[in-house]
Amino acid sequence: MGALDGLLVLALEQAVAAPYCSSRLADAGARVIKIERPEGDFARFYDKAAGGLSSYFVWLNRGKESLVADIKNPDDAALLHRILATADVFIQNLAPGAAARAGFGSVALRAKYPRLITVDISGYGDAGDYAEMKAYDLLVQAESGLAAITGHPAGPGRVGVSACDIACGMASHAAVLEALIARGHTGEGRALSTSLFAGMADWMAVPLLYYEGTGKAPARAGLAHPSICPYGAFTLADSALVLIAIQNEREWAGFCTHVLQESDLPARDGFASNVVRVANRPAVDAHIAAVFAGLSREQAVARLRAAGTAYGFVNEVADLAQHPALRRMDVPTQTGVVSLPAPPVGFAGAPAEFREVPAIGAQSAAIRAEFAALPAAQAAD
Repeated sequence: MGALDGLLVLALEQAVAAPYCSSRLADAGARVIKIERPEGDFARFYDKAAGGLSSYFVWLNRGKESLVADIKNPDDAALLHRILATADVFIQNLAPGAAARAGFGSVALRAKYPRLITVDISGYGDAGDYAEMKAYDLLVQAESGLAAITGHPAGPGRVGVSACDIACGMASHAAVLEALIARGHTGEGRALSTSLFAGMADWMAVPLLYYEGTGKAPARAGLAHPSICPYGAFTLADSALVLIAIQNEREWAGFCTHVLQESDLPARDGFASNVVRVANRPAVDAHIAAVFAGLSREQAVARLRAAGTAYGFVNEVADLAQHPALRRMDVPTQTGVVSLPAPPVGFAGAPAEFREVPAIGAQSAAIRAEFAALPAAQAAD
């Protein structure tokens, strides 16, 4: 039994942000009907890496039912309204204004179905000059300032995953759960709206506050921290990169004693406090790098553990595949089982079972038969 068993979600969705939200609802037991064009969600064709299927699509569409429908077709629109008459949540992330023009705007739906929770996901929100702009993850990484604080000092960089989509999808999922709890108290649904830009703007709060407080944005520092030193990656004798993080002066003293084996270093000019070390970063980093360059991985780990220093290794994706902390789940697809990273939160009790990733329109016939006529109460209206 999932926490959302018995709930019905209709998702007019594509790509990443909205499917992320609905996939988490499906994981919790909700029935998610995904509306697709005849050619399918375009995320189905990003790659063929997951057993011949798209890695994005397999990741974000487990446990859903696929219904091929055209919202501009009157018969299909009527079918979707019959589904909405019994649905709990409606999610859409079409191009700006497209859902409303087809009769699926949140204002109209909330008036017709008071218990319905509607979720509108856009690129930049529903007001202002940017409201009509198309938005994809990398565009929003650039517009939000994320790219400007990411990467090497030589130039901006892309975060290597769809961070803006994921931030938006996570926020949408949390808001839906909050709205479901509120509906349990009031009996009324709620209209929710968010955007890729809003999701990332929230994550950018610290850089923004830092800029507005100091007049300077955090500098791009590659694998270093712009305001803490030492906090960065250093090359070992075997070319491995170890990343260390010093958070306070107690940790710095322990690092100097056990790793650098120079217990008097904190008393020297240029090494005494974090503020001083940040100003003297090139010399501090060079001093540490010289020590690490003479250590093997095993020697570095022994010293770092003795010091109680936080550390990690700069791994490749191949290392992630074998990482001892990685939890996996098996998801069935039409081409076989795909192993994915498990959801980040585990629940005590029986292990979760994840339902199949649907083929295009796999449930169309069954859904059309199920919702062939309006419920009696709606027909009376």
